[in-house]
Amino acid sequence: MKRFEGKVAVITGAASGIGRATAHLFASEGAQVLAVDRPESEIGSAHVGQANIVTLAKSVTDEDAPEAMLKKVQETFGGVDILFNNAGVSGRALAEETTDDEWHRQMNVNVTAQFRASRTFIPALRERAQQKGRARIINTASVMAFDTDIGLTAYTASKHAVAGLTKTLALELGKFRITANYLMPGAIHTGMTGASFANPEIAAIWAKKSALRRLGQPEDMARAVFLLASDEADFITGHGLVADGGLTLRT
Repeated sequence: MKRFEGKVAVITGAASGIGRATAHLFASEGAQVLAVDRPESEIGSAHVGQANIVTLAKSVTDEDAPEAMLKKVQETFGGVDILFNNAGVSGRALAEETTDDEWHRQMNVNVTAQFRASRTFIPALRERAQQKGRARIINTASVMAFDTDIGLTAYTASKHAVAGLTKTLALELGKFRITANYLMPGAIHTGMTGASFANPEIAAIWAKKSALRRLGQPEDMARAVFLLASDEADFITGHGLVADGGLTLRT
């Protein structure tokens, strides 16, 4: 149907998992995509054969990352409609065992990079919204944006922060017809969780917790992002979209 014909998206964490699946879905629907990930990732090979996808090997935590992404997308495609801040990291340690370095690593990737990219892209998104009537910021959070678990001090703090950041962006940018929403995945089989879910027993436990009795796949998350990025989502902003297969329905 090419529902994203004429749209331009920037997607971080796009070498694998949710970012890669979203880039491919957007491109298949006609969007032009700048896919961004670390130089040491598989960003150079993840989108081979995808004519609508251009890649940029850049860590979102680099000092010049926001400006480099904006410059690349403007030079390549002439503007930007959608910023999908998806890059993220995780870690598990009790609070008393969490080092400053680990705290800063998760906060820098999961929150600070999203803030810095959004701040840099706002003028370009505002200009696009003036031209086309809308623009989008979508941030990846987690169901840990409202829940938590033992050993997730830094991770949960970062994901709660993503929710607060996104809601505030939504309030500030709504008058410019820019929406800001955040995705809250549950148990998704991605590169970040692959090692754990490679164990059939662990995978079965988490699949059973879901109302749908299966793990989520990157494509499931890509469809949720597509919804938030679509024209049909014009009146949805400041919203955290839970896409967890019913994982968090149980008390």
